[in-house]
Amino acid sequence: MFSRRELLKAGGLWLAGLALGRFGWSAEGDDVVKIYMRSTPDGSLVTFDPIGLLVRPGQRVRWVNDGNNVHTSTAYHPVNDHHPLRIPSAALPWNSGYLVNAGDSYEVRLTVEGIYDFYCIPHEAAGMVGRIIVSGTKEVTSAVFKPYPDDPGEKGWKRIPEAALRNFPSVAAILQRGRIP
Repeated sequence: MFSRRELLKAGGLWLAGLALGRFGWSAEGDDVVKIYMRSTPDGSLVTFDPIGLLVRPGQRVRWVNDGNNVHTSTAYHPVNDHHPLRIPSAALPWNSGYLVNAGDSYEVRLTVEGIYDFYCIPHEAAGMVGRIIVSGTKEVTSAVFKPYPDDPGEKGWKRIPEAALRNFPSVAAILQRGRIP
């Protein structure tokens, strides 16, 4: 038989596990967070949903095409067509390639803490960008995670289109809300 104290402790741990799951953090580390690549059928409005996201190190992020247009998920990194470095320098860059059909997806596991900015190749000029913050704790401030400068100052790197720069959610908003639709 279990003592009352052991039952209360088990119940408390169970409730804590539920609360962690509710906020997107789990002890298992195997859950997947989805970002949908959305657009109107005529392509007049394109976006990632959510556009800003807070995840923990090792969490998987999966981009899913909604089927109305062709999209990519591409890290801001010099290996991706000479774009500026806007992911942690120790992190691996990614490029999904073109996701053509409804339900096509691409997944990465983000292990290095920091800010990860990404874009859609055919829709970057229209402002289809997103930002993920990877942090091992929710007790962080925007002073710890400073956004990247708009002009990287590196010769030969592509400038980020103005529409894209305007669409990055603020670091503070992501840290406060955890998810920016």
